[in-house]
Amino acid sequence: PSPRSCQPNGTNKEALQYEIKELKQKDLALDQEIAQLLSEGYSLEELEKHISLLHEYNDIKDAGQMLLGKLAVIRGVTTKQLYPEYDLELSD
Repeated sequence: PSPRSCQPNGTNKEALQYEIKELKQKDLALDQEIAQLLSEGYSLEELEKHISLLHEYNDIKDAGQMLLGKLAVIRGVTTKQLYPEYDLELSD
C-alpha cells in the first residue's frame, strides 16, 4: 500500500487526536495524584508495594470466586446461596 493509503481519514484523525488529548489529561491527573500522595508522605516504594499487594489480593479473590462458582455448580445452587455457609458478605 502507498503511504497515502495508510493515512487515517479526517474522521479517524480527529478521533485519534481526541483520544490523545484525553490520554494526556489522564496522564496529567495521575501525575498530580502521585504528587499529592508523595506530599502526604508516601514513598514510591510503599505505593508500588501497595499496588503489588492489591494485585495479589485480586488474584486470590478471583481464585476464590472461581472455586465458589465450581462448588455452586456441583451442588446445583447459586454462589449467592453459598455465602452464608462460609460467613461471606455479598460485598466480599
